[in-house]
Formats: sequence, C-alpha cells, structure tokens
Amino acid sequence: MGKNKLARFQENETFALLHQPAFDDLFRGDFLLKGRWGSDFFGNDHPITLELGCGRGEYTVELARMHPDRNFIGVDIKGARLWRGAKTATEEGMRNVAFVRSRVEVVASLFAPSEVSEIWLTFPDPQPSRARKRLCSAIFLNRYAQFLAPQGVVHLKTDSRLLHEYAKALLSANSVAPLHSANDLYGSAGSAGSAELAIKTTYEKIFISEGYPITYLKFPLPQGKTLVEPEDFSYTGDVPKARMREKGGSWE
Repeated sequence: MGKNKLARFQENETFALLHQPAFDDLFRGDFLLKGRWGSDFFGNDHPITLELGCGRGEYTVELARMHPDRNFIGVDIKGARLWRGAKTATEEGMRNVAFVRSRVEVVASLFAPSEVSEIWLTFPDPQPSRARKRLCSAIFLNRYAQFLAPQGVVHLKTDSRLLHEYAKALLSANSVAPLHSANDLYGSAGSAGSAELAIKTTYEKIFISEGYPITYLKFPLPQGKTLVEPEDFSYTGDVPKARMREKGGSWE
C-alpha cells in the first residue's frame, strides 16, 4: 500500500462525518443510524439526498454547498477517494454532509423506508459484461426502492452510452416513464438546465475532454413493484479510454 493511501486511511479515522461500518455488520444487520440520520446525526428533519458510488465526493459536496437546507450522504467503498470529500467538508465545517465507506450492495442496511428523498448515480462503472453489477440494474433499483420516499427520484448521469441505453430499456420493460432524458446533456440537443446538472467531477471533465457526450436520466421508482431486467438488450460500443485508465489503478 502506498504511503499516500495509508496517510489518507489514517486521516479518515479522524473525520466525524465519515462512517466506516464493517461489511459483515451491514450484511447481517442494520447500521446504527438507519432511520435516525436526521435526528441523531444531522440534528434536523431536512430531506436527504444520497449519492451512490460517490468517488471523491465532489458531487455530494457541491450539492451540499448549493442546498444548505438539505442533507447529503455519499457512499463509496474506496477510502482513499472518500478522503477528499470528507476532508473538504470537514475543513469547510459543513453540517449537512456525511460519507459512508461501504459497498452499495448492502445500502439497504443504512437507510429506513422513505428516509431518502433522492438518489444520484454519477458516472458509475458501466460493467460492460456484468449487467447485474450495474448500479442501475433491476437488483440495485429494487434495493433503493426499500428506502426511497414515494415521491423520490433517481438521477443517472453518465458518459457511458451503453449504461444510458440499458437504463432506458430497463425502465421501458417495467413501464416506468423517465421524467427527463438527455443523450447529450451539454450539446445542442440537450442542456444542463440546472446548477445541479452543471456540476462536473474530475472524471467527467476527462470524459468530456476525450469527446464522450454526457447523458442523463431522471426517473421515479414505482412503489410495491419488483423491477425486472430488460429482455434481449444489446448494445455495441466502446468503453471510454479514461475508464480503462481508471481500472488500471492510475486514479485515486
């Protein structure tokens, strides 16, 4: 392990807003703040926005700056990346931000029914050969439905056309109508449209520089319905070069 990562892991232990529950504890039971994030951590009843696979926490932190009247929680398994968001939020004294180091597979152990008002999936791994591992797959969306409020929404922002088309096919297969869809968020056919969508992460800037259009989907999750995978979905495309570098371990 590099000295840089080790130093970040050590500093992570000092951040009061960063929670690092053991995987086995979440796999077997519920996190101690489940159902009590507002009362026991944030000290208010403001709506909670959740970013899954938040990486460096850039989106979580920027959203929290924009909306001091809301609470924001970023979840990611990479401690060296979470360090950046946790450090920034700590240094700025942000009271409406939290981070959790955890696998998204056990996210339902973190939140109670209707505890989360909206979910952001920002540039998740498109998992070209493993559809069930995608953070917008049916198995994951069904998990999110366990804690998303009835009027809650999911935002999917990605450079991967495969992931975008897959998500649209899944929604269509389950008769879920997107609230908004853009094939090129910043191009002539689309517009960021809001300050929230105009946020650009480090990864996103690299994707844009390599010529990959950014896509966006906003959609609800139906209550009391189990979503299923789309049948016979196929897409032929490439994986952005930046993602290949990411998988090679050059990004932290």
